[in-house]
Amino acid sequence: MSTEVIYDSPFATMWYHPESKIIHHQTHPDKGSWRPEEFRSMMLLGSQTLEEKGAHKWLSDDRDTVGATKDEFQWGVEFWFPRTVKAGWKHWAIVQPKHIIAQLNLEKVVKDYKAQGINVMFFSDVDLAMHWLESQ
Repeated sequence: MSTEVIYDSPFATMWYHPESKIIHHQTHPDKGSWRPEEFRSMMLLGSQTLEEKGAHKWLSDDRDTVGATKDEFQWGVEFWFPRTVKAGWKHWAIVQPKHIIAQLNLEKVVKDYKAQGINVMFFSDVDLAMHWLESQ
């Protein structure tokens, strides 16, 4: 299966899987917190790719995510989420963060996004998450 790297930095990598039309990002371990501009750039690039490719699925490998700041959380809810849903996002597989703060932050986001129609599942394994998304 081919994969296109659409973003790569010390903090994260993002891919597009053309056959399954999945946006997939992975945070990298031990790099600390995101820089706000980098987080936003990567997430917007994912939304743009989703829209351009007619994709509907996103895999967040957040095992090594420390957590977003309050400002990034608000930006995601108020700006990124509506834009991404409008672009066609429907299914979200999440590989659960190891860090408890990141888990708590993500649980709130998931609750809100589920209430607005996003089909979300948590996983402990990337392959299982990918398999579930491919079946959606």
